[in-house]
Amino acid sequence: MNISLSNSLLTTNDQLKIGIIHYTKIIVSESPQMIKGRTQLYQENLYLELQENPVTERPGIAEWRKIWKSLGADPNRYRHSAESLIRRIAKQNYLTPFHSAVDLNNFFSLQYEIPIGIYDIAKIHGDIEIALGDEETGYEGLNGRFNSLKNILFSKDAEGAFGSPFVDSIRTAVTEETHDAIQIFYLRPSLQENECKELLESAGKMFTQINGGDYTTELLTKDNPVLTI
Repeated sequence: MNISLSNSLLTTNDQLKIGIIHYTKIIVSESPQMIKGRTQLYQENLYLELQENPVTERPGIAEWRKIWKSLGADPNRYRHSAESLIRRIAKQNYLTPFHSAVDLNNFFSLQYEIPIGIYDIAKIHGDIEIALGDEETGYEGLNGRFNSLKNILFSKDAEGAFGSPFVDSIRTAVTEETHDAIQIFYLRPSLQENECKELLESAGKMFTQINGGDYTTELLTKDNPVLTI
């Protein structure tokens, strides 16, 4: 499977860095109490921090809002997923456990202040391209409605769009039946490449400590716009 950044997307913003973690032989189940407790404590501490500093002033959130604008989307109307999660916590609407893959995905998103998506490889067909949406781009999302992705980054396979840093589709969602998955990290462009690789390694190690299996990491940039997993 090839994964690529579209030329048109890089023309619009050549500073994009997209991290990829490929997981194999994982076992998705109810999150262990350690992860539930760690996530809850993290949210409670984050809530206290947010009483002093607005969500939009957090470095990762602010940087991705700028990317939204650079691509032509309105960050106030279409908030990226990391900002949406943190805004929930600012209202003490804490995240409830779902399963070990989604719970860790959310934890990483909060920790790194970036949008992250995780997808079942068995439900992806053909190569993956990360591109910029137009008027016709959209899908039924995990939020229970059809989502238009005009001027928003999205991932597509041979069947069409399936993921974005806004909201992911139902079609490729990870479940407790998933054994192979791909995780897409919409990294902060200000990070150096070595910092990006360290972040991905740290996340992959923690994910497989909980879910088992193996992982490999890759980084898509303007100098490395295509990779094979």
